[in-house]
Amino acid sequence: MLPIIIAVGVVVVVILLVVTLGYVKAPPDQAFIISGLRKEPRIISGGSGVRIPLLQRVDKLYLGQMSVDIKTEQAVPTNDFINVNVDAVAKVRVSPTSEGIQLAAKNFLNMTPAKIATELKDSLQGNMREIIGTLELREINTDRDSFSDQVVEKASRDMAKLGIEIISCNIQNVTDENGLIYDLGMDNTAKIKKDAAIAKAEADKEVAIKKAEADRAANEARVAAETAIAERNNALEIKKHELNKAAAMKKAEADSAYEIQRQEQMKTVNEATVNAAIKKAEREAELKEREVTVQHQTLAAEIKEKADAEKYAQEKKAEANLAARQREAEAKKYEEEKAAEAEKAKADAAKYAAMQEAEGIRAKGVAEAEAIRAKGIAEANAMEKKAEAYQKYNQAAMAEMMIKILPEVAKNIADPLSKIGDITIIGGGSAANGMDAVADNVPLVMSKLFKTMKETTGVDFTEIMRADTYDAKVNRNINVTGLNGADINEAVAMKAAEEAAGEDGGDISG
Repeated sequence: MLPIIIAVGVVVVVILLVVTLGYVKAPPDQAFIISGLRKEPRIISGGSGVRIPLLQRVDKLYLGQMSVDIKTEQAVPTNDFINVNVDAVAKVRVSPTSEGIQLAAKNFLNMTPAKIATELKDSLQGNMREIIGTLELREINTDRDSFSDQVVEKASRDMAKLGIEIISCNIQNVTDENGLIYDLGMDNTAKIKKDAAIAKAEADKEVAIKKAEADRAANEARVAAETAIAERNNALEIKKHELNKAAAMKKAEADSAYEIQRQEQMKTVNEATVNAAIKKAEREAELKEREVTVQHQTLAAEIKEKADAEKYAQEKKAEANLAARQREAEAKKYEEEKAAEAEKAKADAAKYAAMQEAEGIRAKGVAEAEAIRAKGIAEANAMEKKAEAYQKYNQAAMAEMMIKILPEVAKNIADPLSKIGDITIIGGGSAANGMDAVADNVPLVMSKLFKTMKETTGVDFTEIMRADTYDAKVNRNINVTGLNGADINEAVAMKAAEEAAGEDGGDISG
């Protein structure tokens, strides 16, 4: 940890040294140009920054206002070929834009304001000389504002290339070598004096005329005033007589009006007295009505109070009933919850019993399935053995099985005949012959069946059936079509075995 702490300390010390030695702060009237690491220098004006010692440098550029004295050291001919000398003062500064500061830094870096003014003086003098050559002496002397504006406009283009901005330009003095400006002044003075004398004479004339006109107007005004005064006096006298007459008439009218008014007032007083009596009676009646209303309101209040008391008692009773019903409902709910819990426990027990029963059924089913499987395997083995025996018996076995089913076939053929009730035979001889015909159907069907089986299987059942005859037993004369000697011997042996087994009560079929 110690090396790390030392390294951190060294880095902190280096940073503090860089900040202490490289910290710069520019005043508002100066720009600090920091260059050295980047292609474009960094400009600080009215702020502060940090430079890296030994790797960056700081240069200063003055941004304040500077005065430049512009004097034509030699006489300059005007547009009307009069040599004049002009003294002017221009106020300039470095353009406050970034581009202007960069241009000025390339030309006036680290220069004092006086040095910068000296550097600009020649350019401004040249621009003023050019403007003087385009103007006449009278224009220069009488319209100096226009002259200075032209100088500023002309010089601004050159100053902008240097990063300088012209604030103002004032013409101080204009002189010429031959005193023409003085002569122009004298000429103007004489003209001014002449114009002043003429103006004075014209003024005196106008004063006299105005004075006569004023006297005449004053006399006319005096006569008109006196006439107006006399007319006004006459009108005043007439007006007085009219006013006196009108006053007398007004007095008479007033007296009459007073009497009329007095009569009206008496009438009004009488009416007011009657109305007051009527109002008094009305108010007494109204007072009685209000007393009745108050009594009604009092009675209504008593009734309402009683009704409110009864309502309050009913509300309290209803609240008590509601509370009782709520308690009953809660008790019932509690009982139902307990019953539900009991039912749930019962259902869980039933579920468990059902699961146990299902498990038993499943075990039983598995055992039964195993038994059925074992039985099926045994039956399959028996069938397999039986099939092997059939394969050994060949046609003899087939003949045996066919012989076994013949009684069933004969039974099925005769069964419909046993269900016949009454038979009506039309034609065909006697009734015995008719019955014989019906009975003969069984042998005929059996004969046709034997023929069909012979054609299908190649075994002649007629010959097989003859095996039980006397001739077959004594002479052994059996000719079964479709069977060879070995098959016949096997069939005879199987028949004898069956008979023996039948006598013993057994069954060896298959």
